[in-house]
Amino acid sequence: MAAVATLACLLAAPAAQALGTAQFVQLHSREGVILAANGRTAPLLVSEGDFPGVLRAARDLQGDIGKVSGHKPQWVTGTISMAGDVIIAGTLGRHDVIDRLAREGRIDASKLAGQWEGFVIQTVADPMPGVKRAVVIAGSDKRGTIYGIYTLSEQIGVSPWHWWADVPIPRHRALSVPLGTRITEKPTVQYRGIFLNDEAPALTNWAKERFGGFNRRFYEKLFELMLRMRANYLWPAMWYSSFYDDDKGNGELADTMGIVMGTSHHEPMMRAQQEWHRHGKGPWDYQRNGETLREFWAGGLRNTRDYESVITMAMRGDGDEPMSESANVGLLERIVADQRELIRKEWQREPEKVPQLWALYKEVQDYYEKGMRVPDDMLLLWCDDNWGNIRRLPTAEERKRSGGAGVYYHFDYVGVPRSYKWLNVTQIGKVWEQMNLADEFGADRMWIVNVGDLKPMEVPTEFFMAYTWNPAGWPAESLPGYLRQWAAREFGAQHADRIAQIVDRYTRYNARRRPEQLAPDTYSLANYDEAERVVADYNALADEARRIGQALPPAMRDAYFQLVEYPVLASANALDMVVSAGRNQLYARQGRVTTNDMAARVRQLFSRDAELTRRYQQGTSNGKWNHMMSQTRFGYTNWDQPYRDVMPAVAELRVPEPGQLAAPNGIHPSDRMGVAVQGDAIAWPVFPIRQLAVPALDIHEKKARHIDLFNRGSAPFDYTIAASQPWLKVSHAAGTVRKEQRIAVDVDWNAVPAGISEAELVVHGPDKARVVVKVPVHARTAGRGHVETGGVVAIEAEHYSRSHAPAGRRWQTIPGFGHTLSGVTPLPAASPALTAQDGMRLEYDVHLFSAGEVKLHTVLSPTLKFQTGAGFRYAVSIDDGPLQEVNVHADGTEDYWRRIVSDGVAKFVTTHKVDRPGTHTVKFWMLDPGLVLQRLVIDAGGLRPSYLGPPESPRVSGR
Repeated sequence: MAAVATLACLLAAPAAQALGTAQFVQLHSREGVILAANGRTAPLLVSEGDFPGVLRAARDLQGDIGKVSGHKPQWVTGTISMAGDVIIAGTLGRHDVIDRLAREGRIDASKLAGQWEGFVIQTVADPMPGVKRAVVIAGSDKRGTIYGIYTLSEQIGVSPWHWWADVPIPRHRALSVPLGTRITEKPTVQYRGIFLNDEAPALTNWAKERFGGFNRRFYEKLFELMLRMRANYLWPAMWYSSFYDDDKGNGELADTMGIVMGTSHHEPMMRAQQEWHRHGKGPWDYQRNGETLREFWAGGLRNTRDYESVITMAMRGDGDEPMSESANVGLLERIVADQRELIRKEWQREPEKVPQLWALYKEVQDYYEKGMRVPDDMLLLWCDDNWGNIRRLPTAEERKRSGGAGVYYHFDYVGVPRSYKWLNVTQIGKVWEQMNLADEFGADRMWIVNVGDLKPMEVPTEFFMAYTWNPAGWPAESLPGYLRQWAAREFGAQHADRIAQIVDRYTRYNARRRPEQLAPDTYSLANYDEAERVVADYNALADEARRIGQALPPAMRDAYFQLVEYPVLASANALDMVVSAGRNQLYARQGRVTTNDMAARVRQLFSRDAELTRRYQQGTSNGKWNHMMSQTRFGYTNWDQPYRDVMPAVAELRVPEPGQLAAPNGIHPSDRMGVAVQGDAIAWPVFPIRQLAVPALDIHEKKARHIDLFNRGSAPFDYTIAASQPWLKVSHAAGTVRKEQRIAVDVDWNAVPAGISEAELVVHGPDKARVVVKVPVHARTAGRGHVETGGVVAIEAEHYSRSHAPAGRRWQTIPGFGHTLSGVTPLPAASPALTAQDGMRLEYDVHLFSAGEVKLHTVLSPTLKFQTGAGFRYAVSIDDGPLQEVNVHADGTEDYWRRIVSDGVAKFVTTHKVDRPGTHTVKFWMLDPGLVLQRLVIDAGGLRPSYLGPPESPRVSGR
């Protein structure tokens, strides 16, 4: 019965959507070229003379159609004698029927000639005797045909992640392609790859258990996934393995299936680091052991001479370390020259005709900047800083090199300032922003991304591949649509909008601070209710993710748990645990009896993390993913991962029994009642005595404040609260506190006098305890724009009042990017610098209630200086005041870099004079392209420390 119910759910599921290619397959339709209908399927016509990888992909298509329709197509390699429709798939020059159709002009093959990995999918009438109509898939080369074949598979509803994330394949009784369909595609970026790295313990142990290691059985599954995502290049897992040494069939399999192989940025000449550890002799030092290293590298070339590859050149120290201090530019240039001679000797080919790359990783980029050069035909692979910020992109002169340029990017990293490899922390908006820079600056020969264990990084990995295929097809404004399409393809249209929003929000929350970097005091426990807000937001998101999972058909739940629910639940749980540890410490200082409750909560959440991991490993897909998510994540004391997860430290309070309390120094008549006010970490009773006050209530915010009454002993106590004004309201004017009671404080805005008022709350507790809490109330009128509240004005970048840009330039909002809402950046990014006279600026109307000095906090994304010369600049002014120019790269220290990559933003402060209260205009001038503005915050004297900054200020329309 369960199987019947599952089948019914899948049959009823809305149509899946393809990503990147417009939907051309009609589901449930019997018009056009009929792929499946009435229990019959169109035969699949291939050529025995085609590439083995093409035939393998065609077999996948045959199986995919069978799974979707319930009937597997006939496999045909000869003539077809029938009246009806057929699928014809093959490579130009390898398939007689396709070649004839091309000669006759029946298919649009003119756009394929000489193309790298291009394909056309086209309907043709009467393609051959006995065949009424056909869908023709023709590729310019092996991979072009393979991509066309897998495009049709995705169009009928088969996700690339059907095996790797157990996305169920929907059932459709009818499939057709409308007459007149013509799809022609080719990639923008030539080499589009992934790097399996930092793969122990999770991926390594999983592969050992399921396949016996990183062998051809493992890589066949990986290669198929890559090809379905239109990737073509791989740096294989290498921590404890060697692609060519572990399984002698790995290389042949890659070449057969169409995967171009390479080795990582520090493994030259097609040899793995582990091969040197296993077979090398002497030191990894070219000056002292050059002859041995040359023979070792020659062996790598001999092992791979028959396979398609891009060779990593030059040399780093063993174990991905910098070379010795004695290494110099001349030595590295000699190494490259010797390596190219080895290529000439072993492959009997001129080196300039063999694809090679030089990875400018970490200190290697410094060698380049100091003058090291390699032959013009070698690809320069620029790198990010391991935190998703590209360090350098080609200059106009460097773009003339015949070898071109590319980018090595990271979704995962082991190193300073903190390793992060547990979960997805990458926003697709961040990927878009950085790789758009790469595209505009001509680094488009190779894009390769470190995906760690692969499994946690499914969403950004596929977006990265979609973007590498066609950057122009995914402008920034399409990013929410991308996630909706992805969610609809995997889980159907009914919940797609909500799932897309969940993925967008959880990656934003994780990108604010990597889970591995969270500390009990990361988010402010007092100011702006920050810690409580971020936990509440994430827990609400987790609840929503859980509800959607329960509403999905049972067949989808394993995939949903892997792709959406687990990362949300586990991340929310981790944040809650760390913040609860911070609250535990705060409560201990305040003497709250709930200190122990919060300690118990930390323990509960620590246990829940283990339960979620067990569910992923044993309760999902019948234990298919055992060992995944086994990466340690709690208990870091330096950059390196802890050996075991360690729960955050908690404090426990020895709660006195009735009669055991004693007033300290005789100051207070009772020590039983505690009072804490919103925005203050110090609670009453405190010595020396100081005034308690809640943050001002403001008519423009109309947000209540709160005070906490809490018990410092074990016996309950009664309280009453009296207000000094009739318009001052509290949620609980009297009651009994057993542990703690939160009291909301608000006002009747219809009765509050205009201007600034101050009221009082008098709290009466046990043993004649009396506490006065001041309540400032602001009922001031404002002009227009964002209004000062609490002594600050906080503005999200996209909420500008006006934008100005010269001809050929524009401002682009990147949806969902950054800490709080979005980012705004100037395009084109590769445009020349501007001056203030060019007038490219954003204007923000604000209302301030006093004159004098203010500080303007500008919050940018942590863009690095990816071009030579001085750092990138912006300027700010208020009204017509003087422009203050800021060089965002003036501080080049490592401490500064560690701070901005950890925080995920770069903050700058300028000081300005405001000559009068009232409405003013803040102007943000973009001088150098490439920067992304996230927020502006004006400190008019009230800004308090917090991680994210104050919530956005209210905005009023002008009079």
